[in-house]
Amino acid sequence: MKRCLNWWDLTWFGFGSVIGASIFVLTGQEAHFHAGPTIILSYVASGLSAMLSVFCYTEFAIEIPVAGGSFAYLKVELGDFAAFITAGNILLESIIGSVAVARAWTSYFASLLNRPSNSLRILTNLKEGYNLLDPIADAVLAIASSIAMASTRKTSLLNWIASAVNTVVILFVIIAGFAHAETANLKPFLPFDAKGVFQAAAIVYFAYEGFDSIATMAEKTKNPPRDIPLGLLGSMSIITVIYCLMALSLSMMQKYTDIDPDAAYSVAFQSVGMKWAKYLVAVGALKGMTTVLLVGALSQARYTAHIARAHMIPPWFALVHPKTGTPINTTLLITICSAFIALFSSLDVLASLLSFTE
Repeated sequence: MKRCLNWWDLTWFGFGSVIGASIFVLTGQEAHFHAGPTIILSYVASGLSAMLSVFCYTEFAIEIPVAGGSFAYLKVELGDFAAFITAGNILLESIIGSVAVARAWTSYFASLLNRPSNSLRILTNLKEGYNLLDPIADAVLAIASSIAMASTRKTSLLNWIASAVNTVVILFVIIAGFAHAETANLKPFLPFDAKGVFQAAAIVYFAYEGFDSIATMAEKTKNPPRDIPLGLLGSMSIITVIYCLMALSLSMMQKYTDIDPDAAYSVAFQSVGMKWAKYLVAVGALKGMTTVLLVGALSQARYTAHIARAHMIPPWFALVHPKTGTPINTTLLITICSAFIALFSSLDVLASLLSFTE
C-alpha cells in the first residue's frame, strides 16, 4: 500500500470515524434516564477508558505497523485461533455497523425534510422488521465505498472537509447552548448517585468507538512511530473535550427531567426559541454519519485484506490495486454484503445483531 498519510490526516480520520450521530442521540437519552447533569462526568469516564484503549492501539501499531489492526495484534500475541475468532467478529461488526449507520442516515435525512423517519423507505409485504426497503441506504454505502476505492489521499481530503463542516456545527451547538445556559438547570447535580454516572458512561462509550480504524492505516502512513500516536492521542483528546462541552451545554439549556431522550438538542433549542436550529443539528448528524461511513469503508477493507493475507478468507481479497493502492476486492465484498442487509433489515434488527457482536 502506498504511504501517503501523515499525522494531520490521521487526526482528521479520527474525527471522521468517531464523531457521528451518537453524540446527538446518546447524550439526551442518558442525561434524562441515568445521569442528569453528571452526564459530563460520564463522558469524562468514558473518554479516559477510551484513551487507555488508544494507548494500547498506539503501542501495537508502532510495533506491528500493518493494516490488520486488532486482528494482526492478536495473531502475533495469542495465535491463529484467537485471531480467527476476532476475524469473524470484525467482519460481522464492520458490516452490521455500516448498515446501521446507513439506515440511520435515511431517517435523519427524512427528518431534515420534515417527514416521518420511514417515509423515504418502501413498504412491502415481507416479514415485519424486514419489510421496509431502504434504497437510499444502499446508495449512500455505494458512494462512500466508491470514494474509498478511488484514492486514499482524496478520501482523506474529503473527510477533512466534511469533518471541518461538522466541527463548525458542533461549535455552534456549544456556543449557542452556553448563550442560553442557566446554572439553575444543573441542580441537583447528582440526581442518580455515582451508579447513574457509570451506568451512563457504559452507554456513551459507544460515542467514542471508531478510533481503532486509525490503526488500520499503518501501512498507508509515512512515519507510523510518530504519526499514529499523534493522530490517535490528538484526535481522542480533542473529541473528549468536545463531548464534555456539548453535554454541559445541553445540561445548562434544559433541566435533565425536561430533556427529550429522542431529540435532545433539537427540542432544547426549540425551548429557547431557536426552532430553526434543529435543521442544523440534523445536518451535523448527517455529516457525522457520512464521514463515519467514509472512514469505515477504508478501515474495513484494510482489516479484511489483512485477514485474507492470513488465508482465513480467500487470498484474492488481499490484492491491492496497482494504481490506487487500495484493496478494491475487499471493499466490493463488504459493500455488497452491507447493501444487501441494509436494503431489508430494520434498525431494531441491526441493534440486536450489534449487541450480539459486542
